[in-house]
Amino acid sequence: MNLNLLDPRLIALAVVAILVIAGLVWLYVRKRRNTTADLRQKFGPEYERAVREHGSERKAEARLADREKRVEGLNLRDLDPMERERFSTRWESLQSRFVDSPKGAVSEADDLVSSLMKTRGYPVSDFEQRAADISVDHPRVVENYRSAHEIALRAGKNAATTEDLRTAMIHYRSLFEELVQVPATVERKEVA
Repeated sequence: MNLNLLDPRLIALAVVAILVIAGLVWLYVRKRRNTTADLRQKFGPEYERAVREHGSERKAEARLADREKRVEGLNLRDLDPMERERFSTRWESLQSRFVDSPKGAVSEADDLVSSLMKTRGYPVSDFEQRAADISVDHPRVVENYRSAHEIALRAGKNAATTEDLRTAMIHYRSLFEELVQVPATVERKEVA
């Protein structure tokens, strides 16, 4: 068989192969852009933090996807009404003690948020893992949680001002309110 490189059948086959490869590359790039956009939207500032921490979008996206898979495997649950009331009462009580004992109130807030997370089903042994887990369902307040926790650690070393402690309480409250809130499906049922 004599192969002529200018054979129209070979040229047509090469063109088809190039078009198939170009199409696959285009689909890959498009999927990647959609994944990036979805993760950026879902995680907000946490996405940028992950990119800085891991050094590239690809590595950050892989880590964020790992977080999502991990949290999907957790047995998370909503609070029942009695638990919600109990936690809310404890929060109000510790918040009222802030004026007399800001450092003690921040320490209690850290403990209360950890207890609330544990009740909801989050593992609470390691702070960084807790923050990563929280970032999946509560990405808008996870940075507040990190900041509040860092202030609580400084307060334990007597290195936090009263203003720092006030900021920590505000940050803990933002996470607390998200974790204790009534799920949207329950709210809709009550309104209907």
